[in-house]
Amino acid sequence: MCEANAYLMNEEGSETLLMEAVDKVEPDEDGIRLVSIFGEQKFIKGRIQALSLVDHKVFIKAD
Repeated sequence: MCEANAYLMNEEGSETLLMEAVDKVEPDEDGIRLVSIFGEQKFIKGRIQALSLVDHKVFIKAD
């Protein structure tokens, strides 16, 4: 399986899990929409800070 987990990064650099089994990451001008393999959706006002493809992680920094 190639899905990832999405994490929100805080000011101190620690991670908070936002969503597991993320299949789609769709950025737009207002933020990022995450869609899981189960159809769950979340919209986060922020930007992608980093991707760790080997670890299957998406790091998001809130605006």
